[in-house]
This record gives sequence, structure tokens and C-alpha cells, in this order.
Amino acid sequence: MIEVPATFRAMPRWWSEGTDWVEALPRLVADQCERWRLAPDGPVRHGSNALVVPVRRGAERLALRMSPPGDDVAREAATLRFWDGRGTVRLVDADPTRRAQLLEWIDPGTSLETVPLLQTPAILGAVLRRLAIPAPPDTPDTGRVTAADAAGWLRRWRALGAPAHQRHLATALAAAAAVREPATPDLAVNADLHFGQILRARREPWLVVDPVLLRGDIDYDLGRLLWSRLDELADDGAVRGYLAAVVEAAQLDLERAERLVLVRAMSYLLWGLERGLTEDPPRCRRLLEVFG
Repeated sequence: MIEVPATFRAMPRWWSEGTDWVEALPRLVADQCERWRLAPDGPVRHGSNALVVPVRRGAERLALRMSPPGDDVAREAATLRFWDGRGTVRLVDADPTRRAQLLEWIDPGTSLETVPLLQTPAILGAVLRRLAIPAPPDTPDTGRVTAADAAGWLRRWRALGAPAHQRHLATALAAAAAVREPATPDLAVNADLHFGQILRARREPWLVVDPVLLRGDIDYDLGRLLWSRLDELADDGAVRGYLAAVVEAAQLDLERAERLVLVRAMSYLLWGLERGLTEDPPRCRRLLEVFG
């Protein structure tokens, strides 16, 4: 039986829901290991939502990923099948009914979080380009996702009591309108880009885990990368310089990337405040100030 880490139990997602699933995880993992003939093999890992158990099947080392109720594991598995190991972890098997995925083991598996920030632009540029292949035509595009989100910003802004300067809302809405038509409408993009989900590997230098597939602007989620390590950038010039370095490495347009940062910063500011988050909303406000 595996032990659920205390750090996983403390994740914000379980503040209001999902605690029954967290408590049941040792049994769920044991059941899935029996179905797939797996043996746990090492310390359990986790992100903010899912639990990852190192396992062996005979001599083969793999990773068992267990996702909580509400996660669309069938979609997640289809996303991994689409990229099929190109810049992403490979899917070995999936059991959507039980919200389980069996993945290749990534060795050494240290994340991009461990790399000094100013050494990461070239890596991020290569990752963005590696994933940018023609997407299935029925994939949602970044422009429509942005437009749908922005349509509710004013109502949510008012409900939160105007959580930043009014001009930031106006600037973000203008940015959302400007990126309504993606610059690269046919290309695949990971819409959930985290330093912690880009892992050092041997099959390729870096592999992405848990991607979310959209098509359109491949710099769609650079705002998330900025706010997640924003405290390491001392001033506005450093923030602008870091984004410019990533954009140059990925061969993108800086003005459009700045607009996408504004869009993602406003989106996450509202989402985070609605859920009681305290650390990321001030970072999103800073991005709105720097680029607005």
C-alpha cells in the first residue's frame, strides 16, 4: 500500500472537494496495480491534482498516474496519443473509467524548476517548437478559448470588487480582441505549460508531462511560465527581458506574446481570486502592470 504524501493532501484542490478520493488512493492504486500487474517501486510523486506512483512490470520501469474525479482522463490519453512521445511522455496504457494512465518512466526526471531561470529560455523555445506540429482540425483554438473567457471578465471583475486598476481590465480586453485570430491557427500548443511539468529525459533532452492540447498561438501560455517564477525577476526590465529571450528562442512575435501574457494574467487573476488563492494573484497583477 502506498502512502499519500502530506504535501498532496494540502493542495488547494482538496480544500473544498475530493478528500474522499484522496483517502481512497492507497486502495485505488493497489487495485490498478493488480489489474495491470504492476509493483510499486519508489517514492510517490504528485502535482497539484494527480498522484504518480513509480512502478515496475517485470523488468520494465513505468509510472502509474491516478487522476481525481472530474478530470477527463480519456481526453488526456488522447492528447498523449496525438503527440505520441514527440516532446511529451509516452502513454503505455489508459483506463479512463478508473482515471488511471500508465506512462513511460522519465529518467532522470528532474524538472525545469531546478534549472536557473536565466538558463531556461533556449530550453523553452525548443519545447514550444517541438510540440508545434499540425493539430487535428477539431481541436479548440486559442482564439476562441480566449474570447469565451474574456466575455465573462467584466461580470467577474465586478463580482470581485474591481481587484486591480480599471485600466488593466481595459488593456487585457483589448489584448484578447487582438489575439482572437491565432497567428498559427493550425499548430498544436500545450495550453498548460509549467516548469514543473517539463522533465529532463534521455529519449529527448526534455519531455512534457500532462499537456493540454489546443491549436493556435504556440506562445499562448507563456504568462503561466512568467507568474510561476516571477519572484526571481527583480524588476520590470528583467521581466520584459526574460519574455523577450523566450520569444526569440521560439522565433515568435514579441508584441503578440506580450498580449497573450496580458490575457493569461487577467484570466488567472480572476480564477485565482475566486478560489481564494493568495500567492499567484499578486504576480498576475504585476504582469498586468509590466505589460499593460
